[in-house]
Amino acid sequence: MTTLLIAEHDNKILADANKKAMDAATKIGEEIHILVAGKDCASIAEDASKIAGVSKVLLCDDELYKNHLAETYADLVVSISNDYSAILAVASTTGKNFMPRVAALLDIPQISEIINVIDSETFERPIYAGNAIQTVKSLSNKKVITVRAPSFQAVGEQDSSPIENINSIENKKLSEHISDELTKSDRPELTSAKVIVSGGRGMQSGENFVLLEGVADKLGAALGASRAAVDAGFVPNDYQVGQTGKVVAPELYIAVGISGAIQHLAGMKDSKIIVAINKDEEAPIFQVADYGLVADLFNAIPDLDAALD
Repeated sequence: MTTLLIAEHDNKILADANKKAMDAATKIGEEIHILVAGKDCASIAEDASKIAGVSKVLLCDDELYKNHLAETYADLVVSISNDYSAILAVASTTGKNFMPRVAALLDIPQISEIINVIDSETFERPIYAGNAIQTVKSLSNKKVITVRAPSFQAVGEQDSSPIENINSIENKKLSEHISDELTKSDRPELTSAKVIVSGGRGMQSGENFVLLEGVADKLGAALGASRAAVDAGFVPNDYQVGQTGKVVAPELYIAVGISGAIQHLAGMKDSKIIVAINKDEEAPIFQVADYGLVADLFNAIPDLDAALD
C-alpha cells in the first residue's frame, strides 16, 4: 500500500505541518511518496526528501503550479493517482482548496480533517465544531484525506531519499492567478507558533491590536484573532483562529477579549495551556482556560507588557 502526501509549501519554505502529516501517513501505508509541485522549488524537494518515512519525492517544477491553484493542482494529483491507495494533504488553506476537487474528479468521498488514524481504513475526525469525535470507516479502494496537522506528532529526519522529476500536464485554463494580498510579518506563522496571542471583539478596534503586538513580540508569539474580530474589520482574515480559520495547538494560547464562541474554541482548545483575559466572568472561554483573569483588558495588557520588560 503506497501513500501520496502532497507537500505544503510556499515555493521557498517547506511547512512544518508536513512532518505532522507524515505521522498520519505512516499509520496508513508502509511506503510513502511526497509530491512537491511549484516553481523553483528544488530546495523544497530536497528538504522533503529528508522527512523520516518518505521513500521517494516526486518533483514537478513548473510555472503552472507556482500559485497552487485548485484546478491545476488537482489535475496533476489525479494524473498520478493510479499508483496510490491513499492521497493526503494538510488541512490548510491550500489543501482545503484543491483536495475536494481531487476527490470529485476521482468520484470518491473525501475524509476531512482527520485527527487520528485507527487503521488504514478507519479514522477519527471532529464534528459539531469539535464538540464530538466521529469515527469514519472508508471502504473506498482509494482514500482522499486532509489531515489536521496539530493533532499529530512531528516525525524526525532521515538521509535524503530519491527525487524523481515528473512532467506537468496540460493547462486546461479553467482559472488564472491574479494577485496575492498577504500580511507581512516577522512573527511566527500561526499554525507553527509555540505561543499565540489572540484578540477578540473586546479589542474594540483594529488600532487597539497594537497593545497585543507588544506582548506578542516580547513572547516571540504569533498574533491571532477571533472570527468576530476579523468580521469587524479589526485585522486581516489570515489572523483568524477557529473552525473557519486556522486550527492551532501551541504550547501557550493567550485569549484577550474573546468570549469563546464554539467555532473559535474548535480551533484552539488543543493548546497545552490556555490563558483567558476577559471582563465578563461568565464568558465561555473560561470553561476551557487553564488560567483565567477577569479584568479590563485595557488595564491588564499594559500591565502584562510592562511585567515582561
